[in-house]
Amino acid sequence: MGVEKKQSIILFDGVCNLCNSSINFVIKRDKKDEFRFTALQEEPGISLLKHHHIDTKDTDSIILIENDTVYVKSSAALRVSRKLSGAWPLMYGFMIVPAFIRNGVYDYIAKNRYKWYGKQDSCMIPNPELNNKFL
Repeated sequence: MGVEKKQSIILFDGVCNLCNSSINFVIKRDKKDEFRFTALQEEPGISLLKHHHIDTKDTDSIILIENDTVYVKSSAALRVSRKLSGAWPLMYGFMIVPAFIRNGVYDYIAKNRYKWYGKQDSCMIPNPELNNKFL
């Protein structure tokens, strides 16, 4: 009997164009099938937020749940990068930068993401071949 692999879960802002593009970017580079995805605005994202006591007033763009531990903002993004194919794991080296600096940059981008990249009226709907990647 084989051991079932437990994927990390990425919660994202499903109406944000930047977030949707980022999720598509991750999916293309997730060669080891490490991640599952769900929008913050939909079930099961809402249930995960409640279960982990995550307040979207504090973070509302990307959340990573890895082995039942929650990572937000730049820590989430950098932890995701280390599991991608190509040279992207090198980005994890930025973890040496103090979190208040990393998150300052992250918060600035997150605050302006709708203005710079726009937003959709509803969450993205995965095509049938990607359905198994979404919760």
